[in-house]
Amino acid sequence: MNCNLPVREEDPKRTDLSDKPVAQLPVDSLKINGKTYLSVYSEVYSYSEHTTHNLTSTISLRNRDAKHPVYIEKATFYDTKGKALHEYVTKPFALAPMETVHIVINEKDEEGGTGANFIFEWATEQNTITPLFEAVMISTQGQQGLSFVTYGQPIN
Repeated sequence: MNCNLPVREEDPKRTDLSDKPVAQLPVDSLKINGKTYLSVYSEVYSYSEHTTHNLTSTISLRNRDAKHPVYIEKATFYDTKGKALHEYVTKPFALAPMETVHIVINEKDEEGGTGANFIFEWATEQNTITPLFEAVMISTQGQQGLSFVTYGQPIN
């Protein structure tokens, strides 16, 4: 049984980061490239393997450096089976020092499933603090609430 909430007019369709200005990346000799994996749960099992509960996911891309920008080059969303569903970043943009941007996966969006994930590709100048990627999943129904957090892991 899926949690079916009424559609509200204010429900977002999909986060759009296209309004971020295109960033000029640092020259290769000054650049450090990174990749981060982040698990995200569009739904979780409830009661049994045949029943799921939908969640809203807020994915935060955080620049932890107070002096230098971080360049976000790609943000690819994958479903449980590893199929790329959506590219949230189509052109590189800079996260200003201490800036955070969010991607929101709507509670009604079940496309990712129970094993959804992101891979973020980013770059920094040398001697810059690496960015933080985290997801907060939440759902409330009546007096019940469910929430938890996942943190990005560096990958090669």
